[in-house]
Amino acid sequence: MFLVVYAWLAGFVGNLIVPRSIDHSPTGPVAWALVVDLGLIALFGLQHSIMARPSFKAIWTKIVPPPIERSTYVWVSNGVTALLMLQWRSIDVIAWEITSPAGRAAVWALFAAGWLMVPFASMLISHFDLFGSRQVWLYLKDLENKPLPFRTPSLYSRMRHPLYVGWLIAFWSAPTMTIGHLIFAAGMTTYILIAIVFEERNLIQLFGHQYEEYRRQVPMFIPWRTGEKKQQAPVNSPTPPAFCKLRKN
Repeated sequence: MFLVVYAWLAGFVGNLIVPRSIDHSPTGPVAWALVVDLGLIALFGLQHSIMARPSFKAIWTKIVPPPIERSTYVWVSNGVTALLMLQWRSIDVIAWEITSPAGRAAVWALFAAGWLMVPFASMLISHFDLFGSRQVWLYLKDLENKPLPFRTPSLYSRMRHPLYVGWLIAFWSAPTMTIGHLIFAAGMTTYILIAIVFEERNLIQLFGHQYEEYRRQVPMFIPWRTGEKKQQAPVNSPTPPAFCKLRKN
């Protein structure tokens, strides 16, 4: 389901293939479109953040068995993302537009890079753990679900949140930026920046000094520090949204 929603979201944001994209023919007043779109973004952010918090999981796993807690989170996240795309109201007023063929080609290349960076970053840590399938497999095999080690492979040794960087590139890379697309990109960026605060707080609680040292040595988004030796000690890397910022258990 995630793979389908992910491909659908790429088409939605890029106005590619899917019949109802981010800039589909607008219907209704602009003010109403703004209210609906901001509400959908807020719903998306609240679901992704609340269900990922340890305090919520402690209550939630009294209802949902722990082995399927993660996959249930992904399933609900997919549903919320699909709802956002189905109910999105377009505002097709152009905020800016790149007209040169070379410039448009460069932006489309960035768009593709962003959508490829997201799965690449998740593969670097534990793709199946993020989906929740690893937890279910271990349960079916009657094996202990041991916490994954803290690691900083490849991109994670240069930036703390490459997965988020991929999302931001994907959302903002538009040769023609409409007001509706701008609201979507700005809303998702706001969610990401807020989510990072809570996520890193949880990671510090989980890994203590190890993650604090990682934060000190490795930038959040832009790998501008080239002179320092990056931490190579093992660590569970920061993880996403199922639109996803798929979060760690």
